[in-house]
Amino acid sequence: MSPDWQYRYYSFNAKWDKDEMMASMTDSCGDNFYILFNAHGAILKGFDHENVMSPWSRDDHSLWPGMFDGVPPQFAQFFTEPAFEIPDTTFCIWRLNTDDAWHGGVTEFPDDDDGSDGSEGMLSIFTTGPESYREFAQGYYEKDISLEFVRRVYNHDPLTDELVRGLNPDLTLSGLRKDLDEIAYPGQNPT
Repeated sequence: MSPDWQYRYYSFNAKWDKDEMMASMTDSCGDNFYILFNAHGAILKGFDHENVMSPWSRDDHSLWPGMFDGVPPQFAQFFTEPAFEIPDTTFCIWRLNTDDAWHGGVTEFPDDDDGSDGSEGMLSIFTTGPESYREFAQGYYEKDISLEFVRRVYNHDPLTDELVRGLNPDLTLSGLRKDLDEIAYPGQNPT
């Protein structure tokens, strides 16, 4: 939907680093999340800039108490990556491949009306289907988007010029080769 990397809302890089993949969301209002996948599992941190748990809502600009408590050492490198903007965090969760559930360090949340750390709204796209993405994309990109084409991408159908142009008439399949290689889209042969 957004061919220019710097303006993308959602991004994925299957070749982030040796044996690592990275997914991200960055909106135009200062909210974001970053997910690092490695051989041990996944860790995710997010930032809701208007949230009461934001460091910018605290006098000393510190992270909410317990934010990274209990993070396994297998994810230590996550905290040294400048791109992940660690000082701006309102939620962090992780899961080792051997875990049966996601974990987080924060145990006490604020007593505000919302009671949220911002994760529910930002991460809901992962628990809903193509209909939710279509609804988001139509509002964000201000254009009608075919639910059929969105479903085909969700199903990892091989991309064709018809499908690519159905989602964005300004793109072609050949123009996406570098991106498809970077995200390791299933069934596509990189150039």
